[in-house]
Amino acid sequence: MNTSQKVVVVTGASQGIGAEVVKAFRKHDCRIVATSRSIEPSNDENILSIAGDIGDPETAQRVISAGVARFGRIDTLVNNAGIYIGKPFTEHTAEDYAAVMNVNMAGFYHITQRAIAEMEKHGSGHVVSVTTTIDQVAISGVYSVLAAMTKGGINAATKSLAIEYAKKGIRVNAVAPGNIKTPMHAPQNHDALAAFQPIGRMGETSDIANAILFLDSAPFITGEILHVDGGQSAGR
Repeated sequence: MNTSQKVVVVTGASQGIGAEVVKAFRKHDCRIVATSRSIEPSNDENILSIAGDIGDPETAQRVISAGVARFGRIDTLVNNAGIYIGKPFTEHTAEDYAAVMNVNMAGFYHITQRAIAEMEKHGSGHVVSVTTTIDQVAISGVYSVLAAMTKGGINAATKSLAIEYAKKGIRVNAVAPGNIKTPMHAPQNHDALAAFQPIGRMGETSDIANAILFLDSAPFITGEILHVDGGQSAGR
């Protein structure tokens, strides 16, 4: 088995940012373990597609185990899976809360734990999570409590994990996007969403993929929350 190529796990890989991240890493000849609820099998022998609920510990175990069985190791984990439910705080239902916690928090926790355990065997690895900038800069009229609580929590966990595993050769970083053109945002809302970025436009999925590639190629960076938000986190 040839393990000279980097092996990258990408969650939420079937569309939007995740699909762009898969494409970007493949351009660099990486092997990919791609997972989401609805992902289809790939014709590319260097992409292993695994469908499942990322919040389920069994899915996390299956993704990591299958990746190792197919490609021999796990070098990078991209925690991209996430959902957003925009409602006033008091209108959130128990189902809303459970859904966001399942994908955003459990989806991060279970697969990160298993990926790092695998990386420890080789004394190297990188975890990079797609989070949000809204946990630091709340915007009037944008309902973001669940996003800030969950993705903001991952920003905090990123720093904790970076310190815990620094001496074991494992780096942990995050990319915090602003408003990005993905299926999450209807085209008719793009102009309004662009106005939140001082740079005057929404981001592209390639902006996030490029930031992830940068962090993955930067061996002296760990514990970093890289804001890719058109200046939104800097102020208005």
